[in-house]
Amino acid sequence: FMDQNFLGSLCKTSHDLGLAVSIITNGSRITKRWMDQYGHFVDILGVSVDSFNSKTNAAIGRGGDVNNKHAERMFRARDMCAEHGIIFKMNTVVCSLNWKEDMTEQVKKLDPKRWKVFQVLVLEGENSGKTGDLRDARPLVVTNDQYWNFVHYHQGQLPQLIPESNDVMQNSYLLLDEKMRFLDSSGGRKVPSESILTVGVSDALKQCGFDEDMFYLRGGVYDWHRERAP
Repeated sequence: FMDQNFLGSLCKTSHDLGLAVSIITNGSRITKRWMDQYGHFVDILGVSVDSFNSKTNAAIGRGGDVNNKHAERMFRARDMCAEHGIIFKMNTVVCSLNWKEDMTEQVKKLDPKRWKVFQVLVLEGENSGKTGDLRDARPLVVTNDQYWNFVHYHQGQLPQLIPESNDVMQNSYLLLDEKMRFLDSSGGRKVPSESILTVGVSDALKQCGFDEDMFYLRGGVYDWHRERAP
């Protein structure tokens, strides 16, 4: 949502081509005006919620200081999705600061159609703490046991929970950055392809390390399209 007009035009063009349009956002820049203008072209909106505790969000780096309203923004985003008939989903990254948190009641209130639960992933060049990295996520790393403890605690009460550990998630997504380049994470760092605006999608796809088999294995194909009035 950094460039709202560009995002809106991408959504409209993709919708007009018959594609399902899915957006993942932290919810901070969603506006009623944007939703009124472009919401019709969006099938799914996913929000990132790593905690419902403002202090934990601040420590993780979401929402600003300890008085942040990150969790409250998620409910506003959910309500706007309901108003525009957009499928609402939620993403959570399990880390050392939230793996013991009980999110059951809050997730039930948000009622996302899908709740993706990821494991914090350290990638060189982005969050490994080395020179030039944006941040150091090493203190946030959890063990596999801690990750699965979080999953198993919530899974029985929240059937929409979909666990995706690092082994499943790392290479099974196609990610585009702000320059419309696919990001290849297969080597432990995010390496950008050439821009699809320059070389086209087919050539850029050859540079992205995408694991198609794992994409299908993790249930990547489901009913992406929302219902629309004729």
